[in-house]
Amino acid sequence: MAAPAERTAHASPARPWARNLRATSMAQARTGVILAPPGFSRGRTDTGGFAMPELIKEFEYHVNISGTDDVGMGPSGRRIVVAGVGGEVAGDRVKGTIVGAGGDWLRIGEDGFARLDARNTVQTVDGARIYIETCGILELTSAIMEILGGGDAPTQFGEQYFVTTPRMETGDDRYAWVNQTVFVGEGRLVPGPRVEFRLFRVAG
Repeated sequence: MAAPAERTAHASPARPWARNLRATSMAQARTGVILAPPGFSRGRTDTGGFAMPELIKEFEYHVNISGTDDVGMGPSGRRIVVAGVGGEVAGDRVKGTIVGAGGDWLRIGEDGFARLDARNTVQTVDGARIYIETCGILELTSAIMEILGGGDAPTQFGEQYFVTTPRMETGDDRYAWVNQTVFVGEGRLVPGPRVEFRLFRVAG
């Protein structure tokens, strides 16, 4: 999978909101409450006087990439099927492993960004199954392409635009709250390769 020709040869600098997100998460580690990007923070108001919600860290998880299949160029872009096998989920309320079939039906655009269409299943430590469907956008920087090509230098959260909007569902009453919660996340790629995510729930 080659980077589009029009992309620059260097990785993009970390986004300001991502730097703020990391700094705030460290400062508020005891409470688990993380302020959203600038202009999207509960307890502050925008120019219209509306209170803005906050993002609360829910859990982190990773998925191991076991292979890719290049479907080729289609009417909506180049389609790459990325197989994901295994992984772990770590959070205060959700802990477990990635199980069963899963993957990402990635679509590569001519603008140098990939659109995610991923699906995975979590088996929690107490026996529940939670389905995660993830849409999002990944900036195909040179650092991202190097890892996909077998490189050994990990990317960091915020070094590239890698933002997701996961949707979760389950039939287990103990985790029914995921069915009525909106989540956002950020991701990165590390050697393996594998993809790592940090997920936040939007407080209502």
